[in-house]
Amino acid sequence: VQLVESGGGLVQAGGSLRLSCAASGATFSTIRMAWFRQAPGKEREFVATISRSGALTNYADSVKGRFTISRDNVKNTVYLQMTSLKPEDTAVYYCAGRIRSSRVLTTATAYDYWGQGTQVTVSS
Repeated sequence: VQLVESGGGLVQAGGSLRLSCAASGATFSTIRMAWFRQAPGKEREFVATISRSGALTNYADSVKGRFTISRDNVKNTVYLQMTSLKPEDTAVYYCAGRIRSSRVLTTATAYDYWGQGTQVTVSS
């Protein structure tokens, strides 16, 4: 499974960005997808995950109400809509996937496939 993120960039605090992650190499609807992020000097942390059908989502408390994860199983793409961005959201954002998991997975070690990451920088 190959994952390719896009959509990162520089934005002012309070602004919005939408990240995309295109998947290939497997039937997309069989893959649980997630977003993680890693700031300099910090461990990779969970941001959001979405079930294979897209019906169920889970978020880290730090982004709840500001970020929205969604997926399009026809376009083989998962999205992360980020609003009300804060400087502390600055990080490299990674999409991750695990095939055929119905469980809510919030740890990085639970995912088998990773994208290369996209930088998000929020200026104050």
